[in-house]
This record gives sequence, C-alpha cells and structure tokens, in this order.
Amino acid sequence: MAAGFSPEAAWPRPDLRGIPGRNGLPVLGQTLDFLRDPLAFAREQHQRFGPVSRGHFLFEPRIFLTSADGNEAVLADRQQALSAHGGWHPILGDLFPRGLMLRDGDDHRLHRRLMQPAFRAEVLAGYLQRMNPRIVASLDAWAKTPQLRFYPAIKRLTLEIAAEVFLGLSSMDEIDRVNRDFTDVVEASTAVLRTPVIGRRYARGVAARRRLAAFLGERVPARRNGQGSDLFTQLCQAEDEHGQRYADDEVVDHLVFLMMAAHDTTTSALTTLVYALAGAPQWQQRLADEALALPDATLSHDQLGHAETLGWALREALRLYPPLTSIVRRACKPLTVHGVEIPVGASVAVFPVWTQRDPQWWTAPDQFDPERFGPHRQEHRRHPFAWAPFGGGAHMCLGLHFAEMQVKAVMHALLRRFVLQVPAGYHMPYQLAPIAKPRDGLPLQLRPRTP
Repeated sequence: MAAGFSPEAAWPRPDLRGIPGRNGLPVLGQTLDFLRDPLAFAREQHQRFGPVSRGHFLFEPRIFLTSADGNEAVLADRQQALSAHGGWHPILGDLFPRGLMLRDGDDHRLHRRLMQPAFRAEVLAGYLQRMNPRIVASLDAWAKTPQLRFYPAIKRLTLEIAAEVFLGLSSMDEIDRVNRDFTDVVEASTAVLRTPVIGRRYARGVAARRRLAAFLGERVPARRNGQGSDLFTQLCQAEDEHGQRYADDEVVDHLVFLMMAAHDTTTSALTTLVYALAGAPQWQQRLADEALALPDATLSHDQLGHAETLGWALREALRLYPPLTSIVRRACKPLTVHGVEIPVGASVAVFPVWTQRDPQWWTAPDQFDPERFGPHRQEHRRHPFAWAPFGGGAHMCLGLHFAEMQVKAVMHALLRRFVLQVPAGYHMPYQLAPIAKPRDGLPLQLRPRTP
C-alpha cells in the first residue's frame, strides 16, 4: 500500500511575523525551554501572547494554539485542513516512519481499519489473561525488595507485557535487547543535534531503529502462517474485505510505533498515578477498598467496569501529566482559529499539558482530585477537548482501551497487596519530554497491606 504523502520539500514556509510571539535563540529557537519544562513553556506563551501565538521549537517556526478550542480545531480537524504526517515527520520520520500517527487521509483510514480487530474487546480480554501472571510475578519480586525505584521497575514490567502480548517474545535476552533499542529510539526523538558525527543520541536512536526493523522483519514470514494470538501475528494476517494485507515493512513500521506507544506511555501513566496516590493516602485507601471488594487478586476483563473510581484516578493522573505534552500538525489548507488565519505550510502545535490545567476549565487545576471526573462534577465535560491525553478525531489513540486495561490490572494487584509511600517531603522531579517520567526513578516504599 503506497503511503501517498507529499514530500517534505513540497510544503511552503509561510511568513508568521504578523502573529504575536517570539523566536528564541538562533537556530535552536525555544527548543531548550520547551524540553526543560513544557508546562511552564506553554503556560507562559499563553499568558504573554494569548491563545494563538508564534514561536520556534523542535527545529522550525510554529503556530502555538494554547486553548481547548485550539485543541478542538487541530485534533477534530473537521475541515480536513491539517496533516499529521507533515507535522510529525520532521521530528519522528527517521525513528517511527510510516507509523499510524504519521499517516493521513484515506491511507490512515485503511491502515487503522486493518489494525482495529487487534483491539476488539474479546482480543483485549485475551491480552489481559496473558498480562496477569507477569504482573503477579513482578509484585512477588518487588515484595522482596520493598525499597525500589518504581519507574525502572514498572518500565521493565510493561516492556515484558508488551514484548509478550505484542511481539510474542518470552526470551529475556530478546526482551533485554528490544528494551535497549526502544529506549534509544525514544530518547532520540528530542535530540537537538541530528547529525551522525555530533548528534550521538540521535545517531544511536536511528541505529537502534534499524536493529529493531531487522529483528522484526526476520520474523514476519513465520508469523504470516503462525497460530499465535499476539499482535505481531494478527498484523501479519490482517486482511480487509478486498483481501488486502500489510506489506512486510508496514508490519514492522506499525509494530515499532505501537510498542513505543503501548510501553512508554503506559509506564508514564502508571508512574504518575503511583506518585499521586503515595501523596494522597485517603485516595489510596479508597482505591484499595474498591480493589479488595472484588474477589480476585488479579483483574479479569469482565471486572474492569467495577474499577470505576480507579478510572477517575487514572484520568486525573493523565490530566496532570499527559505522557505526550504537545501534538503537532501542518496546515495543508488555510484555516482560522480564534480569528487568526493559519496559512498553508504552517506547522501548528497544541499543548494538552497546559490546557489540562487551564483554570478556565478546571477547579484548583494543580491539585490531584479524581472526583472532578466523577458523575457529580464531570469537569472534563465542560469542553470536549479540554482533556486530550489520547488526542482526538481521526487520530484518537487506537490503544486507549488497552492502556486503561493495563493500568487498571497493575494498580488493582498493587493496591490489594501494598501501601505506597514516598520519603517524607519528597517531590518528584519530572522530565516531561519526550514522554513524562521522573528524573530520579521515583523512590518508593511498598509496605504490606494488612486486612
């Protein structure tokens, strides 16, 4: 299937000087400010220049939309005026080429439709059955070392889950190899220097991506005729009503992207939620009571709906620290937002990390308060795009139900067994880009929960 994207050289470079804003440093623009603290960066931009402004970050001039209406204009894209490929390709094209996030129009719809059966409810139920034994084994190991750095520990668990459920791997040597390469690929996505000689981080990421592609590509033929229930096998055998299938390299491209999306973003969400609950013991006890009210130590697919309050807490953690802090597009048609015309060729960025704390929509926006997602408040209903950690519109995250299921399964088992505590006076230092995570790994104490 041909990708059908316009070459990057075809995009015009419009003059944005008529829009209020700033350019920052020569060449680098505001990239370092954004990487240092995306939330403070977007908040300051909004407060100084309003909901539409211009700036320069991640390698080119951009228009910044810092409002819920701006999120809606970009993510819903009802005028079909914006290109996801045009937005993401300059940043991720070498690392996640032709992934679902980098496709547009009919091409995107075709690839997404072929992938959807792998995320049906009955398939997710099978994934959960495979996850639970690994969750129990990890918690058993953590119980022997109750003082741990939670981020690397949970990252290891989510990688093992993704490697088994998505790739069908069980060898720890292969899982370690895949983990190293995925880490290098993700870290390369925010490399400022992008040449092989002086851009060492970027060069490592590109080389790791090549190794992943070779590793997966060698296994495609066997999966074409295999009987496995993992995502790899399902993508190899996916077929539309016309008998059209993914080409070998398309299977690889989608797997590399989906592994990143499923593994790193879920790790981020779990880390944020654990940190929040460690600092909110009443909420932690409330969720533990909800988990203990269910009969089993592990969560079945049929029981996901019973973890309702846990769902509120997850949404609140994603509100405070969305794994993806900014989303970019490129205008392929002119469109107007807040009365400002966005010209063809302009790169456009929205910032869920800021709009999810905008006091226009959220009560006490910097506080952890899951009740805001409960039926009596429903603050997320005040504007359909004030909360957008999974994107929206045609590019709404295909794996959002998988992510919620995985977070609930881990947290259900964790809260039934342990009380979560951090050192007195501890405040987690966040690194918000490329994907939100603690700079120090999050020191955590697991105290056995008594009946």
